Amino acid sequence: MQTPADLLASLPLTTRVVVRRRLDDGYTDSLGNLIALDATTCTVRTRRGDDVVLLTEITAAKAVPPAPPRRTPRRSPP
Repeated sequence: MQTPADLLASLPLTTRVVVRRRLDDGYTDSLGNLIALDATTCTVRTRRGDDVVLLTEITAAKAVPPAPPRRTPRRSPP
């Protein structure tokens, strides 16, 4: 069975991914582009900035489709 770290290693950089990791009080997800990967960490560029994740904390990971286009802002009626 392939581990989440193995999956990330098989993906090209800039692939859009979601990475779930375990925290002391639960889990959290990072959604964005995979921009770096080394022997101990991966970096996901999210809308809020770069998220460096220890590979030992990752419980799940997968490639996801590109983000949908942003909506245009609604205008107030005149």
